[in-house]
Amino acid sequence: MTIEVTLGDEADAVTAVKDKLVAEGVPAALAAGDPALWGPQAQPEASIRLGWLNLPQTSRELLPQIGTLVERARAAGLDHVVLAGMGGSSLAPEVICATEDAPLTVLDTTDPHQVRRALADRLDRTIVVVASKSGGTVETDSHRRVYEQAFRDAGIDPAERIVVVTDPGSPLERTANEAGYTVVLADPNVGGRYSALTAFGLVPSALAGADVARLLDDAAAVAPLLAQDEGNPGLELGALLGARALQGRDKLILRDAPSDIVGLPDWIEQLIAESTGKEGKGILPVVGAEAAEAGDQFLVTIGPDSGTTVDGPLGAQFLVWEYATAVAGRVLGINPFDQPNVAESKENTTRILQEAGDGPLPTGTPMLTDGPVEVYGDVPGDLKNLADVLTWLLRAIPERGYLAVMAYLDREAAFDAAVVGEASFEEMTDTWASADVATLRALLDYRTDHAVTFGWGPRFLHSTGQYHKGGPEAGVFLQITGAVTDDVEVPGKPYTLGRLQLAQALGDLGALTSRGRPAVRLHLTDRVAGVRHLLSVAEEL
Repeated sequence: MTIEVTLGDEADAVTAVKDKLVAEGVPAALAAGDPALWGPQAQPEASIRLGWLNLPQTSRELLPQIGTLVERARAAGLDHVVLAGMGGSSLAPEVICATEDAPLTVLDTTDPHQVRRALADRLDRTIVVVASKSGGTVETDSHRRVYEQAFRDAGIDPAERIVVVTDPGSPLERTANEAGYTVVLADPNVGGRYSALTAFGLVPSALAGADVARLLDDAAAVAPLLAQDEGNPGLELGALLGARALQGRDKLILRDAPSDIVGLPDWIEQLIAESTGKEGKGILPVVGAEAAEAGDQFLVTIGPDSGTTVDGPLGAQFLVWEYATAVAGRVLGINPFDQPNVAESKENTTRILQEAGDGPLPTGTPMLTDGPVEVYGDVPGDLKNLADVLTWLLRAIPERGYLAVMAYLDREAAFDAAVVGEASFEEMTDTWASADVATLRALLDYRTDHAVTFGWGPRFLHSTGQYHKGGPEAGVFLQITGAVTDDVEVPGKPYTLGRLQLAQALGDLGALTSRGRPAVRLHLTDRVAGVRHLLSVAEEL
């Protein structure tokens, strides 16, 4: 089986866009890697970012090296695989391993509690994959430093446990070679969010036990279709995404139907949001919601279902969604391969840390305190409690706007939000030792017809964070931070993970408020009590 895109009621809406693309020769040109498809301004970037089109073939060259690496790890009894990576370097392996039920610990966070728990888990049997195109990603650099120290403290040579995936000639490659680490080089002509079938996706997944050769086989099976004018699933899907956005239906509701694939919408969210959210345009993916009656939303289901669906094996899905995103970029008139606004929050974070020195970070003064929740931000003075704040935020969402919930917390110490609707709120709160703040998205979504997204910080900075700042200025932002009780030092750096995490939150909040959009930070002085209180208030709105 290759892949099927069923457009359902959407078929008529995409015909004109698809016909125009065919008339312009886009399918054959894109399959051939023509960098001129997105205009002269995008051409320099596109010319070095189209290697993903050939990965079903070129990545096969990595399989012998990956196979040797896996054999060595198994022989050494290293069965706990930790992946330190952000954005595309972590989201694709997470989906691959979840789909194949291959255990993988993903560190795409600066939350010290989450990192400390990973450090305490079978360190003597741990192999760490450090994945970064350059090595300059602050989160991944911090993870590498933390694990190097942990291995040394345990009497383990880090060179026996750390595998580096990076681009040829990167600073990280030089660092890794000097340290004696195993290095697997990725294709430098592939951007991070298009890297699922490169070494970034394949190495950690194979170490965890996934069949990565099959991924490439499934992608190779669909690849010939992507040069065709008819029977081309990437063209159909890309025309749909672009046509809907041109019509003003730019909120893409992604729903998982029961299938063999687990968690693909999270990867799609990053791919589409970061690729299209720029120049005041973009498509906002919304994961985990049902499509509302609002005119700016449309629903695509992953897996067999009714309506508009995308069904097929994972390797093929990766390639088809990448192709469709590139097509949608042409339809919208933007460059789908750059991320011009991502650096803004990073620069703010660096500045905040440097200016604070050894002193406290510039958190400001809370506008009000409601139990274990402090409220920061420019909110109306007549708001008296947390319920007032949440109600104000919901009412502040403009027509065709959205609410983004962004939690800088420990996403792995979370209660399964899937039980919402299967148990009463009172029953759930009894079991929330570390309650799942992601449940807040569902509670707020129930109270508005507008799209409500949820992102774990700083993970979302490498995905929807680009859309928040570069896409349409229609967002309302609810940020959540929490007190740190068990911090982690970052060797060789003047900050801890907890301090870095808070600086990242403040840096991104500054980038958002500078655009004049409503933004509030809720700080949980006690994480468990704070989440319980927050969810209790949201339940009663």
